[in-house]
Amino acid sequence: MSGSSIGSILLSSTNPDRLRDWYARAFAPKVDRTPGEPGYDVLDFNGFYMMIDKRDDIGDTNPQPGRMFLNVETDDARSVAKRVDELGGTWFAPLEERNGSWFATAIDPDGNYIQIIEFSETARAEMESAMTEGGA
Repeated sequence: MSGSSIGSILLSSTNPDRLRDWYARAFAPKVDRTPGEPGYDVLDFNGFYMMIDKRDDIGDTNPQPGRMFLNVETDDARSVAKRVDELGGTWFAPLEERNGSWFATAIDPDGNYIQIIEFSETARAEMESAMTEGGA
């Protein structure tokens, strides 16, 4: 074990309220705010935290969204995809079934890629087995 972990991400935007609201509606995380000013909106994805702040030194949209995908694992990808559609969302890759698991890549209002994943029980068991056997 390395003693290090990744527990959060800071997502900057020229319109953080819009971005916060989109993520809150699409994925239903717990939404909070850090104390003090300027504070950050904090979205709690079951212990992984997305902080959103306002920056003036960036563009309105991400010019190279393929550099990083945010992976959101869910137990109901079809419902999440439906909420993204209801929000007028855009898709880089629409929802599709792959060997019993579901995958899609949505594009948030700032142009970032968000991969929606619902692993099948078989796929999850295979991954856990491989991680255990591989010593990771």
